[in-house]
Amino acid sequence: MFEVCVSTSFVATHAVTIQGVDETPHSHDWKVDVMLAGTTLDSDGILIDFLEVEKQIESIIAPLRDTDLNVNSSLEGKNPSTELVAQYIGDALRLQIRPPITVQSVSVTEAPNCKAIYTP
Repeated sequence: MFEVCVSTSFVATHAVTIQGVDETPHSHDWKVDVMLAGTTLDSDGILIDFLEVEKQIESIIAPLRDTDLNVNSSLEGKNPSTELVAQYIGDALRLQIRPPITVQSVSVTEAPNCKAIYTP
């Protein structure tokens, strides 16, 4: 099994509702790590082109960048938790990655020591 990880980041604001209480809106420099896996390499010895994956991830997070996630239509009005941001990215990327390569996980860090991991 081969795995590659592609990382990026974006800035966005959110205010999560926790047990009926709304947080004060605040901004994060969200860190995103995408882990892809497959069992075979191509004739160049590559699982997948990093640049291709970077472009795919960028197209997915572009609508989130520099926005208020609470009103961002990409998240469909859902509570913009770190877990749901990871799910949004993972589900969208899974539609773009061609088998036999798979999206193993998407890790989103909203602040130091605060990370959510989604496994599609």
